[in-house]
Amino acid sequence: MSSYVRNTIVMEKTLDLKSSVTVTSLSYFKDHYIQLYQLEMGSPKKNENKGFFAAMSSGISMFSSAMHRSVNGFLGYEGVEVINPEGGKDDAEEEAHRGRWKQEERDGYWKMMQKYIGSDVTSMVTLPVIIFEPMTMLQKMAELMEYSYLLDRADECEDPYMRLVYASSWAISVYYAYQRTWKPFNPILGETYEMANHGGISFLAEQVSHHPPMSAGHAENEHFAYDVTSKLKTKFLGNSVDVYPVGRTRVTLKRDGVVLDLVPPPTKVNNLIFGRTWVDSPGDMIMTNLTTGDKVVLYFQPCGWFGAGRYEVDGYVYNSAEEPKILMTGKWNESLSYQPCDLEGEPLPDTELKEVWHVADVPKNDKFQYTYFAHKINSFDTAPKNLLASDSRLRPDRYALEMGDMSKAGAEKSRLEEMQRAEKKTREAKGHNFSPRWFDLTEEVTSTPWGDLEIYQFNGKYNEHRAAISSSGNYDGFDVKSIEFNPWQYGNLSTE
Repeated sequence: MSSYVRNTIVMEKTLDLKSSVTVTSLSYFKDHYIQLYQLEMGSPKKNENKGFFAAMSSGISMFSSAMHRSVNGFLGYEGVEVINPEGGKDDAEEEAHRGRWKQEERDGYWKMMQKYIGSDVTSMVTLPVIIFEPMTMLQKMAELMEYSYLLDRADECEDPYMRLVYASSWAISVYYAYQRTWKPFNPILGETYEMANHGGISFLAEQVSHHPPMSAGHAENEHFAYDVTSKLKTKFLGNSVDVYPVGRTRVTLKRDGVVLDLVPPPTKVNNLIFGRTWVDSPGDMIMTNLTTGDKVVLYFQPCGWFGAGRYEVDGYVYNSAEEPKILMTGKWNESLSYQPCDLEGEPLPDTELKEVWHVADVPKNDKFQYTYFAHKINSFDTAPKNLLASDSRLRPDRYALEMGDMSKAGAEKSRLEEMQRAEKKTREAKGHNFSPRWFDLTEEVTSTPWGDLEIYQFNGKYNEHRAAISSSGNYDGFDVKSIEFNPWQYGNLSTE
């Protein structure tokens, strides 16, 4: 298992789910981790008269001490906080200069962004390409498919609780990629991303709304179908931004028709302008089997002082009566393990922790911290025949950034954004509403922890489109790279 601090947090979180389970499981955590507490934090003698919980509270408070160091006063920026994940008391100024920005760029950007503090900046701010990675949000959605074999195993598994172990591990696995600090490009309205040649999966995502920015995605193979409607909500806090995943993710396991619902934790991006940018996702991830009522609750521990608890995740698989059946533990940037447990949350006798997922090898010193799979996503090797002209790979600004041409990337980004504004004017002048091609807006509105969400549904027209291409056979020898990026509803705007 992981550190003492992480598991005390798990105890507290479990209390929210079912107090009767938590109280009986405390003995396991206490007996196993009190020695770790003494080793990591010193003897709790000064709290021994106050009991075990007082000792825990004292320890947790040590690790939750503020990592924030204000640079106000010696750098001249009011209200700016620099958060060092490794802690430290006297390094605020040094840490503030360790980001990717040059001094003059940082000054100008800070002056521009101050007026947005407290606002949702999802689509209201034009950002410089210096902070971008050569990938769009639609492509980033596809990164969830890297370890899709875990969903295959979930579908093949007869044990209902192990199904949740495999499926929740799949949901956790993408966080290694999500720790990248570069911003993906916002998709153009009508933009798409297709992926083939990976685990028998057909993946399609489409930008279905511009204000607010919304994407819809569908993936499928012989074992599962994945459907997502995604709408991000943000809150800009000066040198950081909170990101709330106002979305709905559903996975259907085909063998038995089991439907899984996923609610991820929010994310915080620290040190946007000053200091090294880094990402944390503290809170609960909950995956619920809507067919049976079983669920898994995994707690992402927030990064504490001197990096305590960073990356760590723990929790349980529960049956429909909210009784723990399997404990899970690990680090979302390394691996996850599981072990059967009793009703008190204690490991069953003669069982041991078994690894269910481990991060794959990654390239060394990659400029954008890409995994091998991220490079595959950008590659035309994963593109289907006769790629849609609206595909993210074909964006000239994304491609220029991938080739290292920052000037061209910035110019092309501005050009595409201007074309998007021009098309909006054309649409409004014609009295037309935008209609996605591959997804339909339903009448369903679902509630999320961060607001209501309109649901888009895969309409099946893409499958018909692909079947028609396959039967025609007219794509042989065609150079997909020669396709001009075209997500526009009205084609060539200059003729409108």
